Order: sequence, then C-alpha cells, then structure tokens
Amino acid sequence: MVKMFRWAGLVCAGMMALPAVAFAQKPWPVRVVVVTTFEKGADTGDQPGELQLWAEREHLTEHVAFPGGVHDILTNPEHTEIAIVTGMTLVNAGPSIMALGMDPRFDLTKAYWLVAGIAGADPQVMSVGSAAWARYVVNDVAQSIDMREVPKDWPYGVYAAGAVRPGTLEGSDQEHGPNAGYPIVFPLNAGLSHWAWERTRTVKLMDTPEMRAYSKGWAEYPAAVKAPSVIQGDSFASDLYWHGHYLNQYARDWVKMFTNAQGVFAMSNMEDSAIASAMVRLDRMKKADFQRLMVLRTASNYTLPPKGRKAYETVSEGYSGDGLPAYEAAWRVGSVVVHELAGHWSVYEDHVPGHVP
Repeated sequence: MVKMFRWAGLVCAGMMALPAVAFAQKPWPVRVVVVTTFEKGADTGDQPGELQLWAEREHLTEHVAFPGGVHDILTNPEHTEIAIVTGMTLVNAGPSIMALGMDPRFDLTKAYWLVAGIAGADPQVMSVGSAAWARYVVNDVAQSIDMREVPKDWPYGVYAAGAVRPGTLEGSDQEHGPNAGYPIVFPLNAGLSHWAWERTRTVKLMDTPEMRAYSKGWAEYPAAVKAPSVIQGDSFASDLYWHGHYLNQYARDWVKMFTNAQGVFAMSNMEDSAIASAMVRLDRMKKADFQRLMVLRTASNYTLPPKGRKAYETVSEGYSGDGLPAYEAAWRVGSVVVHELAGHWSVYEDHVPGHVP
C-alpha cells in the first residue's frame, strides 16, 4: 500500500501565492481531469510526487484557487486539461472530487477523468515501475477479528459483513454495488479501460539495474522480476494501511469475491473507492459521467515483504528510486490517453471509446 503519510504535512507546500485566474461568464468546458493524490513539495522543479511531472510536461502553468480541496487546481492555458490533488486517504479523496464536480467554474459534463497515482503492487501480478488499468475499484467495508481470536481454520480475520467466515458471501444478504448502503465494488467502463490499455500497452517504461536489484527479493514471483509493463489489473482501496502475506491474500480473495471472479487484485491504495463513489453521485446529479472515469495506478513498492524479511520490518521502507519509476510510468502511460482524448475532441466529445473484447 502506498506509504505517503510522511508527506501529509507537505501537501500544501506547492500552493504558492499566485494571481487568481480570471473566469469568463461561462464555465470552462474541460476535456480531461487528471486526478493525483499528493505532491511532495513544490509543484515544479524539485523532487516529484504524483502531480509534478504532469504540471511540468503538460504545461499546467495556471493556478486556480480551490477552497474545497487541499491544493490549487492546475490548468493549461487553453483550460482544456486540469489537474487536481485530492489529498491522501478516502476521507480526503471523496470530498475533493465532490467539491470539484460541484464547482460552477468548470463544465465537467463531458470530461474524462484519469486517476494517475502510485500504488503498492501484488508481486504475483506486476513488477515495480509497471502500470495497471483498472476494470474494477473495490472498497474494504468489512468485519474484522484479531487473528489471535479467530477459528484455527480461518486464513485471516477479515470478512464480509454478515458472512459466516472469510472468503465467502454466505450469510451476507446485502447489496455491494455503487448504490448500496455499504458500497464495495465499482465496475468501471470495461470498454474504456481496455481501449486505454490497447493504446498504451507498448509504452516504454523505466527499467534500471537498481529496479531489477530491488525486485530480486521477490524472485519467487515471476511477474515481479519481469521488465515493467502496462497491464489490466484492479484496484483495492482502503484507509487501513496494510502490508504482509496474510493481508495480501485477503486482498486477492476479496477482489475476486466481489467481482464474481472477474477481477484481479493488482494495486493497493487509499483513495480510489472514494473517488469512484463521488463520481457515481456526480453522475446522478448530471455533473459528470461515471462512464468516463479511468483508474491508472503504477507500482512504487510491493504489498508484502521480500523473501526472508518480516512484514513489520519492511512496511515503512522506501521505494525503489524514491518512487520515480512509478511517477514516470503514470505520466508516460496516462499522457498517451490524455493527448489522444483532448487532441481529437471532435471524435471523443460525444463518443466514449472502447468496447468489451
């Protein structure tokens, strides 16, 4: 899971006192919203977080004050592409997306939304520096019992509300979709996800000797020692900062269970389900189109320890390359889709691309 708590106090460092952008009478018709969750320091010119490469390379030079969020909104001079920093964790991400969606200065009814964030990766599925397009975003509303108090045949102590044990929905009579009382699974537009993957699967990603050396500790997983690549894999979001073999197996089982065995756990994070939930509500309010939401997460670290190490020893260790391979992958992959959508607006303004293969 993404280990960015240590940067929480620095999120506002990039909020420089800049002149306010003047708005016309009509809202800006935005084409693409890039959604990031944190920035380490300044928005440009220093050690990057999730926002910086987008700010620098997409020429997002204008700052728009955003009282409903945690950071100024950045925009290009044409006001067709904007970028938001939601703040980390579910409790920040959801309100930030709702605040943007309700902001009368922007027309987001036809905008495509791209979550471009880093994540903890399951080494069974992908290697550090890889990127994954999600088809499902899954939440972690659950019941939990300490492992020391569970029956001996339970693999872990987390299970669905009302269920008789982990790994099954038996006994649980609740709905679990986006509009449920306890929403857990958010199916994204599978056609759009597949289209984005098709357009980006050959993008060249960072692949350094340092990254390969970092991944040797997970050599028992063939995917972890392969060169970084672009895959389709699904997002599991939780405000619980978890790490280790047992909880990683829980995440695999949980995603599989709530997607009817269609989803594959690839990426752990602390924002995506809140972002998806906010988008569902904005869609109901005719403020945004949930079918235009894309979730791209890139691997900064692994969700379980390397061979021979304990989870408590590695949960707070730094990332390979201080996260740069993951930040690079997010921009290299995500920008291909952003440029295609925004640059061919006459094609995509009224037609969402993609089909389910």
